[in-house]
Amino acid sequence: MRIVKRIGKYALILLGLLVLAYLVLIVVRRPSLTRDWAPDQAVLATVEFSAGGDLVQITNIRNIDYRSTTDYDIRYYDKTYDLSKLESVWYMVEPFAGYGAGAAHTLVSFGFEGGDYVAISAEIRKEKGEAFSAVKGLLRQYELVYVIADEQDVIKLRSNYRKDDVFLYPVITSKENMRKLFVSMLERANELATKPEFYNTLTSTCTTNIVSHVNEIVPGRIPFSLKVLMPAYSDELAHDIGLIDNSVSLEELRQKYRINERAEQYADAPDWSVKIRQAK
Repeated sequence: MRIVKRIGKYALILLGLLVLAYLVLIVVRRPSLTRDWAPDQAVLATVEFSAGGDLVQITNIRNIDYRSTTDYDIRYYDKTYDLSKLESVWYMVEPFAGYGAGAAHTLVSFGFEGGDYVAISAEIRKEKGEAFSAVKGLLRQYELVYVIADEQDVIKLRSNYRKDDVFLYPVITSKENMRKLFVSMLERANELATKPEFYNTLTSTCTTNIVSHVNEIVPGRIPFSLKVLMPAYSDELAHDIGLIDNSVSLEELRQKYRINERAEQYADAPDWSVKIRQAK
């Protein structure tokens, strides 16, 4: 019993020291906009909203042309979107091969009339030579960035070059909520372009940020779930609560919306985003 009490005492001391160390880290390690960023994340997108209107102008939409995951040309363009022509929202899940159960990246893409799409991806903002680590993500080692890009950048990278399974699901929601979600995410991108924040493996990830935006629009729409913290299962949660089609089984849905074969088949098509959405 005495040994157990002693172990318990040491455990409390260790826990106290860890908490103290983390508090010191919070004070000392501050987020920044001026690190030596990886080339693909050196430029941030910004957004200008028309006063009381439907138009939003996005500056520095990323459009990387990949030859491989390490060989690519980085390009950007500016574009104005008409919010009245927003007609769909899509949820992408990319389970990571070899990273353990539950690991995945998620993002949201917005579809406009005429087959035009723009994606928003919450990610770590890497410095040169940096790679993702879940532990480092807890220790204020990465800033958070909202990458605004076309789908042939952020989705094609994952399906055609990383060769990960990619599932792209249409979200069931109203046109009004599509618009609110798009505006909310654009506003957040603007904030991060001037007021940096840290990524956090538990509280501020690709998926938790999406959940925050959705629940801002419809409070409580996405309940707390470990499937948010293990985003490879986040489509299961979305299926359970009806954010994506739950009139069929999740297995059928995954088969229908796994885009890899179409992504490879139409790799060079100018309307790639349209082709990957063609029904099986």
